[in-house]
Amino acid sequence: MGFHDQLQRSWAATNSLLCVGLDPDPARFPNALDTGHDAAFRFCREIIDATADVVCAFKPQIAYFASQREEPALEQLCTYILETYPDVTLILDAKRGDIGSTAEHYAREAFGRYGAHAVTVNPYLGGDSVVPYFAHGGGVIALCRTSNPGGDDLQALDVGGRPLYMRVAEMVAGEWAARGDCGLVVGATYPDELRRVRAAVGDLPILVPGIGAQGGDPHAAVEAGATADGRGLIVSASRSILYASSGDDFAEAARQAALDARLASLPAGW
Repeated sequence: MGFHDQLQRSWAATNSLLCVGLDPDPARFPNALDTGHDAAFRFCREIIDATADVVCAFKPQIAYFASQREEPALEQLCTYILETYPDVTLILDAKRGDIGSTAEHYAREAFGRYGAHAVTVNPYLGGDSVVPYFAHGGGVIALCRTSNPGGDDLQALDVGGRPLYMRVAEMVAGEWAARGDCGLVVGATYPDELRRVRAAVGDLPILVPGIGAQGGDPHAAVEAGATADGRGLIVSASRSILYASSGDDFAEAARQAALDARLASLPAGW
């Protein structure tokens, strides 16, 4: 099943636009969880089990695992999600960007090793940098208007009378989408830009980080970016859910935080 079909399945099955980012930071693990062997796996599995029925996607961030030499744990978690919760979309947050044989190996990593339905990519190297991902049958989600303030340094530059992020949006929705399943990243911290991107890209899925710890307003994001059927968005939160409690109740607290975030990101009429 392709990325777009899987995502449609997830929206329908879970009645949710919420995505939980899996960013395991040992310095923030709950007191009840020892930080010994396989702590990252056990922590993330608890979060997954507590929230899987109220999210449309999980988004593990590869750097949090790689910095701890926990790539095997990431493999285990991806397999666990795919086998235990098949209605949930798996997005590998890697922000890869390269060409040729290197892109081919990144594609094998994302879709072969981890089994992701889609991977985040940096669009700076252009269309040939994503061809290997499509060849492996996976989807790509390109950085467009990111949630961090420093995104203005390049993304807001004028390119022929429009900002660069709009050129990226149009390129992905046109040239890239003709090759395979695509999406875009637009931060919840920029609802006006999100509205403009939505108007330019039709029903293309948009991953919306920046709610929760980064302060983005999920209501404003949904109003600006949802498609006519109330879908089209993957509204992502990480730290505000993962670390809702540092006590024995960390999984229960994560579930409640996810329920609150899901409710806040539901379009009117759902």
